[in-house]
Amino acid sequence: MSVNRVFLIGNLGKDPETREFENGKIVTFTLATTDKTYTNKQGQQIPESTQWHSCVCFGHTADFVSSYIRKGYKVYLEGKIRYRKYTASDNTEKWVTEILVDRLDNLTPKSDTQQPAQAPQPMSVQQQYETVYGQQPSNDPPF
Repeated sequence: MSVNRVFLIGNLGKDPETREFENGKIVTFTLATTDKTYTNKQGQQIPESTQWHSCVCFGHTADFVSSYIRKGYKVYLEGKIRYRKYTASDNTEKWVTEILVDRLDNLTPKSDTQQPAQAPQPMSVQQQYETVYGQQPSNDPPF
């Protein structure tokens, strides 16, 4: 038997980034966890240290994070550690350590949060055309 489980409480370092794909969205963010200053057995003060975690979410968790979570919010999350390798543009191999988040709870008091971001409303084909081309579509045939 094996277990790959992570439990973290920390603060978001910046607003989550959302990327849309054909089969759903991926939301990424960084989470800071800080160990406070303490005194060791020799009486020395050990300063606080902050660890930064790269986090990735999919599905309903991604929807929640992109709509309701912002920079500075304190969150509790559960997930698993994933290591992956990729080839950078300079042809060097890079390793990434990520937390795949499958549960996230907002611990920031309501008085400290702003209004949640409004989910974008679906656009009609005409609105999409106007956004891209800056004019209304013509009903004239293209020939």
